[in-house]
Amino acid sequence: MRALDPPGGRKALGIWSIGVAVYFVAVIFRTSLGVAGLDAADRFHVNASALATFSLLQLLVYAGMQVPVGLMVDRLGTKKVLTLGAVLFTVGQLGFALSPSYGMALAARALLGCGDAMTFISVLRLGTRWFPARRGPLMAQLAGLVGMAGNLVSTLVLAPVLHELGWVPAFAGSAAAGLIVLVPLVLFLRDNPEGHEPAPVVRSGGGGGGGFVRRQIRESWAEPGTRLGLWVHFTTQFPAMVFLLLWGMPFLVEAQGLSRSTAGGLLTLVVASNMALGLVYGQIIGRRQSSRIPLALGTVGVTALLWGSVLAYPGDRAPMWLLVTLCLVLGGCGPASMIGFDFARPANPAERQGTASGITNMGGFLASMTTLLAVGILLDATGDDYRIAFSTVFVLEALGIAQILRLRPRALAREAAHARVTIPAQQAAEPQSVPLACPLPEVAGREAP
Repeated sequence: MRALDPPGGRKALGIWSIGVAVYFVAVIFRTSLGVAGLDAADRFHVNASALATFSLLQLLVYAGMQVPVGLMVDRLGTKKVLTLGAVLFTVGQLGFALSPSYGMALAARALLGCGDAMTFISVLRLGTRWFPARRGPLMAQLAGLVGMAGNLVSTLVLAPVLHELGWVPAFAGSAAAGLIVLVPLVLFLRDNPEGHEPAPVVRSGGGGGGGFVRRQIRESWAEPGTRLGLWVHFTTQFPAMVFLLLWGMPFLVEAQGLSRSTAGGLLTLVVASNMALGLVYGQIIGRRQSSRIPLALGTVGVTALLWGSVLAYPGDRAPMWLLVTLCLVLGGCGPASMIGFDFARPANPAERQGTASGITNMGGFLASMTTLLAVGILLDATGDDYRIAFSTVFVLEALGIAQILRLRPRALAREAAHARVTIPAQQAAEPQSVPLACPLPEVAGREAP
């Protein structure tokens, strides 16, 4: 009888590392504008709202592509989707470097966002295909950690190169990294270990591809765990994403009066905190599944407290110790957002993992996109009053918390039923195992909102 779980091991780690390397480069490209926001405003002669449009369009494409990409991964496999993504984000980064106008630069960022959208879901899929299910939370956190290392490269490497060599050499030179990761991706990546191929897709109803798409989305969304995962991701990720992706540098330089080097150091602190907390969160969740909701809500609460403390601090500028504390706390947003996948993963069978992950991954990017736009509009409307503009963070956090609390009972009850029905006896004896993803029996009274 074929083992239910993939074996893991060195080969699995090697294959997974190729995928993660592609994601690492995608994050460098995604976050490169975060250290170049002021330079971009000067280069293209745009105001705050137009500058926000760069990141807004990139995230709009990214978020809009999540479900299609999930369906592509489920239908075509990881290697094809990841290869296409690497080609697109490399061309987008090169195009951004050479764009002579604001409109062409927008198109390049949109292309970059499209390629970027194909990376993380593919990496999650590699983790579920190549490693045992009990390793799922840790592998997801490690993937997020490597992604944050890409953010670190943007801050520590790209920013100095940009300021010393200029726009075109910095962005065009960085595009070479996309070509480098394409080589092992094309030559060595495999979708799954031998003997662990996914079950063939059953086409029913004569609906062709359209029927497959509708069924995948409908069945994934019907699971409360998928919807809970989306709202956890929505609520936890966006404060740090908005800070790192665009508005952190202008806020620290223009509103707090810091030098660019000091502001860059604080952005680096967010990334370093994220990487350290990612390992901690992954270990905690791998050992105790009941910690997922407390960790997620605790991260949101502490983030709101520190964000509010900085914005409400008397005087024009917050003290350095408070800014440092805020950056340390923002580092928890990324690891907390990975918890969303730990709700979606056990709620869906292997053949729906890509679609469910895509739905979940939309959450944080929709919140980030909304906040990026709102901050830019409010800055222009209020004469660069960052206190008013950044207060939009609390509105989205309140909405997300309400949805998490609403969906939590149904999702956890469904997950418990899943575990009772599907986990083999030998796996049930392992207290640290994560429930395997497999089809669930119909439960009376289940309905989607």
